[in-house]
Amino acid sequence: MENNNSRRKFLRNSTYLSAFIGASAFGLSSEVSKENIVEQISKARPTTNKSVMGLKVAPIKKVRIGLIGCGDRGLGLLYQFNALCPEMAEITAICDVRESMVDRSLEYLKKHGNEKPKTYTGSLTIWKEMVKRDDLDLIIIATPWEDHVPMSVYAMEQGKHVGVEVPAAYTIDDCWKLVDTAEATQRNCMMLENVCYGDEELWLLNMAQAGVFGTLTYAEAAYVHDLRKGLFNNATYNNWRMKHHIKRDGNLYATHGLGPVAQYMDVQRGDKFDFLVSMSSPQAALSEYAQTVSKDNEFYGKTDFAHGDMNNSLIKTNKGRSILVQHDVVTPRPYDRKNVLAGTKAYHQGYPSKISLDGKGHHFLNETEYKELHAKHRHSIWNKLQEKIDKHKGGHGGMDFVMAYRLIECLNKGWALDMDVYDGVAWSVVGPLSKISVELGSIPVKFPDFTRGKWETSRKLGMANL
Repeated sequence: MENNNSRRKFLRNSTYLSAFIGASAFGLSSEVSKENIVEQISKARPTTNKSVMGLKVAPIKKVRIGLIGCGDRGLGLLYQFNALCPEMAEITAICDVRESMVDRSLEYLKKHGNEKPKTYTGSLTIWKEMVKRDDLDLIIIATPWEDHVPMSVYAMEQGKHVGVEVPAAYTIDDCWKLVDTAEATQRNCMMLENVCYGDEELWLLNMAQAGVFGTLTYAEAAYVHDLRKGLFNNATYNNWRMKHHIKRDGNLYATHGLGPVAQYMDVQRGDKFDFLVSMSSPQAALSEYAQTVSKDNEFYGKTDFAHGDMNNSLIKTNKGRSILVQHDVVTPRPYDRKNVLAGTKAYHQGYPSKISLDGKGHHFLNETEYKELHAKHRHSIWNKLQEKIDKHKGGHGGMDFVMAYRLIECLNKGWALDMDVYDGVAWSVVGPLSKISVELGSIPVKFPDFTRGKWETSRKLGMANL
């Protein structure tokens, strides 16, 4: 019995290495312990290529864009990038496996004066034909998560810059593929984390940079959003998002809340995520909801969902700061990203936004005081773009437009992008690391250092220079 148990343990743990880092490279010939798994996962991988930290490319006067994925998120991004045309950019080509989605997007573009885009549809590989075009500078990827890495890698290999939706990747190995390809090709690969461009988030970034919070010690981030109706929606392409809840536990979608917090704390710019511990509640909400949907629904009556209703992941940084990251998309909690930031001189929490300052008593600022502080530290880009945000209905309260504007502006002027591939993978890798921690009994799991030691370099975030 003991030998059988040891064998099962070896096979289970070997599977983790194989799935996440390629076990064959480590010559597994004896039992693999939890400690071995964690050690191998966190190892940096060697490279002979140049870092893309602070990468600058020649100015692109008018950025020619190709979009892959014309579903709801893709169409939303199309609105924002098209608002920058023709002065800063040009929508050159669009692609979706579903012809109806391409037609919908093309109709919108034609109504707004763009008769030029070439269209690609009808097969699962047609996007490659579009990406190979020599009249594209930037590929925007708004597809199911499993397509993000192969599409990003191929686009960079074709000499294109990439803007990829969140999360950029959902396995450790794929995170490394993005980093290695960006370095090998010297192309930008920016994860399109729109929340980093929110009015509230950039206000907090300004205050953190200005020392209003004093020494930062703690933060909370979350993605709390009741998505049950959408998860069970048979009209969604291939029901791709629900299938992740069937197969995976952990924090599947950390970047909206975590990205801004990482920027407040200068993660990858003098600090880094060190390790996390993750645990999930029991799964109940999806099983109960599955009993209420139509009997012709693919998931009617299903009870074996893998993902717990609430996942809590606690991250420790190299400087000793701690960050609580929550994920809950299946209970009737109101939408929340938390956006909690604590320092020695100030404390903020979101939804609704409120802040307390040292010396102001044990209360949050009143409405008048809050408005004065907001006006004093509001990010200049929001003051600059407010009229355009209002005109173009900038998406998610304006943050989508600001994100699109900044990405194109940086390429127009040959500046380093605000977020690089190292940011994208550091925030995205919370998904697979939390899965490993949960399944191995909520053990601490170290973050790989995708920068290969360059995180220690103190460098100013692009948006903090404005």
